[in-house]
Amino acid sequence: MIIHKTNFLMRALYPDFLWRIPTKEKEIYLTFDDGPIPEITEFVLEELAKFNAKATFFCIGDNIAKHQNVFQQVVNQGHTIGNHTFNHLKGWNTENGEYLKNFDLCQVEIDKNEIQNRRLFRPPYGRIKRNQAKEILKTHEIVMWDVLTADYDQNITQEQVLKKTLQHTEQGSIVLFHDSIKASRNMKYVLPRVLEHFSERDFVFKKL
Repeated sequence: MIIHKTNFLMRALYPDFLWRIPTKEKEIYLTFDDGPIPEITEFVLEELAKFNAKATFFCIGDNIAKHQNVFQQVVNQGHTIGNHTFNHLKGWNTENGEYLKNFDLCQVEIDKNEIQNRRLFRPPYGRIKRNQAKEILKTHEIVMWDVLTADYDQNITQEQVLKKTLQHTEQGSIVLFHDSIKASRNMKYVLPRVLEHFSERDFVFKKL
């Protein structure tokens, strides 16, 4: 079963991670994992621009290297860039040294572009060992999420993804989408409707 809303227990177990933004304002923080990918990331950028929305992109280093022109579009449009490892490694299944080296390789790709935003990291799959996190927290904030859209799940309908996302998103929510091939069908349906729904209710979409 997919847990769309991160519960209090998870946040309490990892208090050093960023799960949501404490705010009294009508603000939502959209995030996108696994890009940049031609056409898919560009679709996201076009939709965000329609609503003057900013977001945070947790990029895979290998995709940055392969798709520099798409990555540069994300940067040029003023969105925040975060580290998502070079090869989308699952921390629980990876030796610490290898994991941290992969993290560093991604940061090298980001730093080539002289990105000046906050140093952010999101572990792929949300899976990271405590000692891996301890090292990364020395230089980066670790960002998790408040709302998981589950746009990558091929076993749930677009309408179900939208319903759950709208149901659980509130002010201060960090919402997790994917600008990936696997998630594109659901994401392309849900994202424009989320942007429209909350914009009509006077929410703004901000980057971390």
